[in-house]
Amino acid sequence: MRQAAPEKKPLGLYIHIPFCKRKCAYCDFYSLAGAEGRMDDYADALCAHLTEQAAYLTGYRVDTVYFGGGTPSYLGAKRLEKILRTVFKRFGVAKDAEITLEANPDSAGDRRELKRLRKAGFNRLSLGMQSADGAELEEIGRIHTPEQTAAAVEAARKAGFDNLSLDLIYGLPHQTGERWMENLTAAADLSPEHLSCYGLKVEEGTPLYLRRDTADLPGDEAQAEMYLRTVEVLSRRGYAQYEISNFARPGRESRHNLKYWTLGEYAGFGPGAHSDLGGVRYAYARDLEGYIRGVRAGAPMLSEREAIPPMDRDTEWVMLGLRTVRGLDPREFENRFRRRFSCFAPLLDQCARAGYAVETEGRWHLTPEGFLVSNQIIGRMLELLAEDKRRRAEAAARGDFRVQLD
Repeated sequence: MRQAAPEKKPLGLYIHIPFCKRKCAYCDFYSLAGAEGRMDDYADALCAHLTEQAAYLTGYRVDTVYFGGGTPSYLGAKRLEKILRTVFKRFGVAKDAEITLEANPDSAGDRRELKRLRKAGFNRLSLGMQSADGAELEEIGRIHTPEQTAAAVEAARKAGFDNLSLDLIYGLPHQTGERWMENLTAAADLSPEHLSCYGLKVEEGTPLYLRRDTADLPGDEAQAEMYLRTVEVLSRRGYAQYEISNFARPGRESRHNLKYWTLGEYAGFGPGAHSDLGGVRYAYARDLEGYIRGVRAGAPMLSEREAIPPMDRDTEWVMLGLRTVRGLDPREFENRFRRRFSCFAPLLDQCARAGYAVETEGRWHLTPEGFLVSNQIIGRMLELLAEDKRRRAEAAARGDFRVQLD
């Protein structure tokens, strides 16, 4: 009797487009302004690299593709079509795959271009709105206007995009709680299926970092209040929180980003892109010319590589799981890592009493208030995990295997 072929494993593809018209004051992602002359060579390099790597990934079924940046829409519809066509040709792409394009409102207002991209296979659009206030946008170096955001949303709908996400940032220079609520309301009024709301992080090496002391940035308490109001307002508007910074209408969560938070497998392409594939985490160097040269000549392109045994994924499982509203399932932890979840019980009980965590149907997850102090909670969880590992290792060295079974 002929055996059925083994089911292919799901895989996400991340494709980094490192081009921007202008760098924003807060951005520390790998992106380049003024490099338009390298777009064609880069698109060719991406297609060649995708083709090469696809030969090693025949056991996978691609169910998400994410074009991030930089500003992917700035690459132009023709080049984007070419890259996506290579993906369809070389990989086994699921019929219902989620295929996301990040876009800036100023380069996503042409309905005909968007319709062309929708026809090519893109079915989810993520627009970098960031603010509904022109002065705020100018302050952080954004090159679009609030009017262009509204026009891009309208163009996207007319082009056939029925899965739209908007990115917003709170805690901007001079921003008050009232101003943030106006931004949030303006975004929700555009009726996207998904909203990402990020607290501003002033990263070292950015222009904003250099003027951080004079930028009149809201303090931690003000940002915390903005965050809690965000969760409350979006819940009333029909957007359920599913991760610290992400909210969606039912069934419209970002399937690609969920891979990151649930230890799914994904392969990244392009300078600065990260991958988690076959038990190995690796990343390509943040070097456009080095990437193009590496693809052409077969030269080394990786900046980091680490093989992680499955049993050592426990720290990632805890850290990433606590970022989501789904939280942690003790039974999954015990089945996956062959250890008791009980080492976390005293801390989680303490968090529950403080209003930072809730146990629902056997799963533990943080509350909105808990998300505000998630770094501290996750740090303590990882310390407990390390202590438990050390205790077990010491017991094994003594030949006391009772500890291994508790």
